[in-house]
Amino acid sequence: MRPICAGISRASRFSPNRECNDSAVFSLTVNYLEENGFSVRTYTEEEFIRSDGDERWIFHMARGHETLEYLAEKESRGSIVVNSVQSIKNCRRDILTHILLQNGIPYPESFTADTSMPVDMHLRQLGIESCWLKRSDTYAMCPEDICFARTGNDAQRLLQTFSERGIASVVVNRHLPGDLIKFYGIDTTPFFYWCYPSRKGFDKFGYERINGSPTFIPFKEDMLRDICSRAARLLGLYIYGGDAIVSPDGSIHLIDLNDWPSFSPCLHEAVAHIGSSIIKKFNR
Repeated sequence: MRPICAGISRASRFSPNRECNDSAVFSLTVNYLEENGFSVRTYTEEEFIRSDGDERWIFHMARGHETLEYLAEKESRGSIVVNSVQSIKNCRRDILTHILLQNGIPYPESFTADTSMPVDMHLRQLGIESCWLKRSDTYAMCPEDICFARTGNDAQRLLQTFSERGIASVVVNRHLPGDLIKFYGIDTTPFFYWCYPSRKGFDKFGYERINGSPTFIPFKEDMLRDICSRAARLLGLYIYGGDAIVSPDGSIHLIDLNDWPSFSPCLHEAVAHIGSSIIKKFNR
């Protein structure tokens, strides 16, 4: 009898402008597992929280609060869940920022700001001119959840827009000039891929344009991979992706890290590694 596992797709509200890409990586992962001995019961996030399935093995792209709470309950009963619930919670922007900075991961100078505070004054004190304001309590689900401010005055004005939307706090990151890189990784496998998003037509909300076209600053690829894999392990992520900046001096800073991205620039290369790593995790 074939072992049964559950697969949970990502709710569309957590895939802004990437719903088809996220659906593709999920479907191909399901296919890989079924071709390699598993029967996969697939659920949407909404279906999963209403289900009473007894699957011991679960892989998922979920981000909804109720879904994660139900998955945590499954974990407490012995289910193996990839990625773990705690690793998803660690990707919340304020938590992620704290973990990476506290553990020496190269990351922009950052602080959490209440949306009622005079952020322009604090930026002047820190000597920060251009910065990013990012909703602290969840993932970016619309363009307004991440804003670029060229000046402290711009930052103060944009902070007010978060307050008007009922968002209590944001993470403020110093803007780093340099080449923007996207990366994708899978822990315990040799797979690691990086690219310049502007050369792959990647443009989620237009943020990629801020750093401009890459100038192909030389950097050490092994260093990029090491930084990304160390950060993912600190968060507990097994399947991950994110963004980094290569500064003019060749130094590398992580600027974002997420659970289970779409792998769209390298999907067909990645899916066998994703599937085999899940099976390895299930068989532990």
